[in-house]
Parts: sequence; C-alpha cells; structure tokens
Amino acid sequence: MDIDARGPRFGAAVTTVVLAAVLITGAEWLLAWQLFAFALGATGGAQGSPYGWLYRRLVQPRLGPPTRFEAPQPPQFAQAVGLVFAVVGLIGYTAGPQWLGLLAVGAALAAAFLNAAFGYCLGCEMYLLLRRATART
Repeated sequence: MDIDARGPRFGAAVTTVVLAAVLITGAEWLLAWQLFAFALGATGGAQGSPYGWLYRRLVQPRLGPPTRFEAPQPPQFAQAVGLVFAVVGLIGYTAGPQWLGLLAVGAALAAAFLNAAFGYCLGCEMYLLLRRATART
C-alpha cells in the first residue's frame, strides 16, 4: 500500500533538526535517539518511525488528504541507510575518532536536508538504482 509522500519529507525535516543539533552540541544521547528513530523506520517503514507517527497524528489532519503517494520501500531503505550512518556516527562520538562521528552525522544531515528542502531522497534513489542493477542480472 502506498504512503502519503509528505510523511517521509516531514520525517526528513525533523531528522535535519535533530542531526544539526547533534553537530552543534555533540550530544551522544540525541544521536542515539535518532539512531532509534532510524531503526524503527528501517524495520517498520517510514510510517513506523516516531516522526511518521507525529506526522499522521499532528500534521496530516491539518493538511487535508494527500494528493501524491509513493511506494513505502524506498523511504524504508533510506531509513536503513540513515541507520548505518547513525551507527557509524555514534561509534565515532563514543569510541573515536571524533572526526568519524562528525563525518557520518554530517553526511546523514546533508541527505536529510536534501529530502526536507527539495524533496530529493538520496536513500530512495539508491534503492531504485539497486533495484535496476539487480533486475538486469
């Protein structure tokens, strides 16, 4: 079943704020929270993440019915990619080297910002490229 395309974009906006706060403050607990949110999104889809829940309960009712839908698999894959970056980032922040944490969080922040601001989901594009590559073999 397809999902409201605005939901993952809202989640990306919240993720952008959270990851920017991590870079500014160096708060490992906040990165751990984002890791948890990515894990829920990777296992339960964008609608299974805490930000998806917030979107459905608080935002979507105020916007009206969706006019654009998308398949749930690409955003779910994007959440899994975000999870990998959050894991690497948390390792960098807690065990070192710190530059690894900064790099991983910065990369995840850039991807989330692209989705939130421009509707361009890097993880979704990766998913589609992988699907095309595996369909040819």
